[in-house]
Amino acid sequence: MRFSVNSEKPGVIKTGCVVLGVFEKRRLSEAASNFDQSSDGLLTDLMKLGDMDGKCGQTALVHFPRGAGCERVLLVGCGKQAEFNDKRYCEALVNAANALKGSGAKDATSYLADLELKGRDTYWKVRRLVESTLGVMYTTGELKSEKDKKSRHLRSMVVNTPAASEASATQDAIRDGMAINAGVELARTLGDLPPNICTPSYLAKQAEKLGKDHTRIKVTVLDESAMKKLGMGALLSVARGSKEPARLVSMEYCGGAKGTKPVVLIGKGVTFDSGGISIKPAQAMDEMKFDMCGAASVLGTLKACAELQLPLNVVGIIPTTENLPDGNASKPGDIVTSMSGQTIEVLNTDAEGRLILCDALSYCKKFDPEVVVDIATLTGACVIALGSHAAGLLGNDDELSRQLLAAGEYAGDRAWALPLWEDYQPQLDSNFADMANVGGREAGTITAACFLSRFAGDYRWAHLDIAGVAWKQGKEKGATGRPVPLLTQFLLDRCTRGN
Repeated sequence: MRFSVNSEKPGVIKTGCVVLGVFEKRRLSEAASNFDQSSDGLLTDLMKLGDMDGKCGQTALVHFPRGAGCERVLLVGCGKQAEFNDKRYCEALVNAANALKGSGAKDATSYLADLELKGRDTYWKVRRLVESTLGVMYTTGELKSEKDKKSRHLRSMVVNTPAASEASATQDAIRDGMAINAGVELARTLGDLPPNICTPSYLAKQAEKLGKDHTRIKVTVLDESAMKKLGMGALLSVARGSKEPARLVSMEYCGGAKGTKPVVLIGKGVTFDSGGISIKPAQAMDEMKFDMCGAASVLGTLKACAELQLPLNVVGIIPTTENLPDGNASKPGDIVTSMSGQTIEVLNTDAEGRLILCDALSYCKKFDPEVVVDIATLTGACVIALGSHAAGLLGNDDELSRQLLAAGEYAGDRAWALPLWEDYQPQLDSNFADMANVGGREAGTITAACFLSRFAGDYRWAHLDIAGVAWKQGKEKGATGRPVPLLTQFLLDRCTRGN
């Protein structure tokens, strides 16, 4: 889908559909009021008939509006003008995109970014418009035998810019929004694939493809033999029950000065998690194909980096495996030795994500990182604590945590900080090894992060638990692509700060 910039009056522009905002109690936005005058009061008449009151969630589509140059006009309810905020704006964008998706229009011109929004500039509003529209246009079902055969889909959108001075900011927002969405879409596509297709080897091949598409990305893939030589006993213990071989993928994006320390992103890549011998309940086990969404988000973020040509060095590391039960699988009570030399008593084979991440944390030392962020669908406890609205954030560096929280707030991909106090560490005590891989029912998200902190060494490190935000359930089941927007904004902010 293409986006472009224009600054024409809504009543005269020739387009498949003009998109306008309306506030509650039939209050027209400035652009809608201009259109109403051009069309001899068409919108006023429409609202008098009760077709649109301006409430959130309302849309009204009119074909061949009188006196206008467009084929359609779409009115989008924005709620009470005094309460119009980021949330209401984003809801209006999604509602508009859904209405356009079903309208048959091939092109549209949106005036929603013209709406006044306290504390937000044109760049923010336009970028969110681009990301929201493309997010709605994403489709699943590529593996269905009968695909959607509709020939008319929205192919282009013009974003109105009332002031010529805002044209540059609008262009920047379109570029950045499309690049971020490219990363989100890659993460969603990988997450939605079935586990018989998206295996560890498949993920590795997708990383290699990314390297071929972008010359700034160097990809290295380690097989099980190489991992064994490095002493990755924790990671390899998870792979023992599967016939699919594990892989460790590293992607080095070189956009910064040579020798500049990189940001390292580590993504959990369990392409299917049955729980192993500590097997999960059958209900909703199919959703465990999403247990590689951390890895998918790292791939997506590296793609966004390359599309944006960020002046940074970034390394993406993906430990990837399946977690299945068979006669060779790890058992509760087994003790494994990690790459760091620390021994781990495996009390629950369904706490496997931390086992593959801990070896990846040790491996990333070779890149001499400036900061390290790991991303994982790690604990059901995080879903209970935060639901589907925010990722859990824990780490050993307050400034790094603040930067990630701020990036998530700006990008609309929020996280929430949880404590990583020493008080929780004793829950991981073991009589037989240096530590256990679980710490009991209490504070499960925190003790999982405590486990990882023992392998973070002296890094400035943060952990994002995305178990609640990586995919949706129900009729909208599918990967969300989160936290690609958060991570990409975090990297964009580092370019601005110069560190």
